[in-house]
Amino acid sequence: MDINKKICIFAQNLEMKYSLVKNDAKSNARAGIITTDHGDIETPIFMPVGTVGSVKATHIRDLEDEIKAQIILGNTYHLYLRPGLDVLHECGGLHQFNGWHHPILTDSGGFQVFSLTDIRKMKEEGVEFRSHIDGSKHLFTPERVMDIERTIGADIMMAFDECAPGTSDYKYAKEAMGRTHRWLDRCLKRFNETEPQYGYYQSLFPIVQGCTYRDLRTESAEFIASKDCDGHAIGGLAVGEPTEVMYEMIEVVNAILPKDKPRYLMGVGTPANILEAISRGVDMFDCVMPTRNGRNGMIFTSEGIINIKNERWKYDFSPIDENGSVFVDRQYSKAYLRHLIISKEILGPMIATVHNLGFYLWLVCEARKHIIEGDFTEWRDMMLPKVMNRIS
Repeated sequence: MDINKKICIFAQNLEMKYSLVKNDAKSNARAGIITTDHGDIETPIFMPVGTVGSVKATHIRDLEDEIKAQIILGNTYHLYLRPGLDVLHECGGLHQFNGWHHPILTDSGGFQVFSLTDIRKMKEEGVEFRSHIDGSKHLFTPERVMDIERTIGADIMMAFDECAPGTSDYKYAKEAMGRTHRWLDRCLKRFNETEPQYGYYQSLFPIVQGCTYRDLRTESAEFIASKDCDGHAIGGLAVGEPTEVMYEMIEVVNAILPKDKPRYLMGVGTPANILEAISRGVDMFDCVMPTRNGRNGMIFTSEGIINIKNERWKYDFSPIDENGSVFVDRQYSKAYLRHLIISKEILGPMIATVHNLGFYLWLVCEARKHIIEGDFTEWRDMMLPKVMNRIS
């Protein structure tokens, strides 16, 4: 079979497009549509994290049929190490490898590389690091990362950046931001010198940095916006800074980023974080919280957060979530899910993961609906205390 011929049928657009559907009258929330060669994405949207090409404990059919995901993430660092670029290229890219024929976004791997504090060395050229798998030595440069992301084949590629810790002092935050900007110029040069490998359009999103310093965030947002890319990301938040500072930085950045391009807040966060960020004009989100926490028994519902391991749920045969549940035809009970999690049955983390991701997608879809209907602010104010409520 000619894989490249098969993939080329997806190629329809000359570029990614963002169309505004509705602005909220009382906040900066907005509903829109991102058009890619692998389908449309209705925003605001939550993107399940599929680090190594799979969303943990979740079948592709569940992502499509139960969770109603529209786009998922892959991670450049992890996919580069395993299964490796030779496998992905031979197969025809990540879409063909994992069977997800909808949009995919790839993180640049910057956050993972910089988190390897003891086994990496940073320099202007890039970052030299040792694999967490076998200790082998590798070098990520902006050019190399662009080549890797071309081979993975994501619809949206992230630029290589330096994610400074939330507690960074001003000097280090400024140095990291400057390096991020210089690396972006190199990413853009390489991106413009190369072509997609599988016959469909790929976008490059730059990342705003600057830690928690208003002037640095302003400078970075202005620099990023000047590059006229298809969309923009806000990085380096939810990494240890107070929540209110995070919201302040979002406001600073979104006042500068173009309104006719999608805005992606990286690695955030709780349901309350998402509602607050939507209010401030963010369109796209990702976070491992619904999957990682779900596997450990934390269940997000429309009435609050449940620790399903607690004894109080042992005899509770009511549905996991009466309102926001994805399990329309088979309402698993709290007692049954608790039994599976306590018993360490594999099905338990699977149900918890599908439920949590379904809830997150339900939440952003409800936000979109209320933005379009014109009562988003009232709905948000009603939902915030609910989603922050710790039921047990």
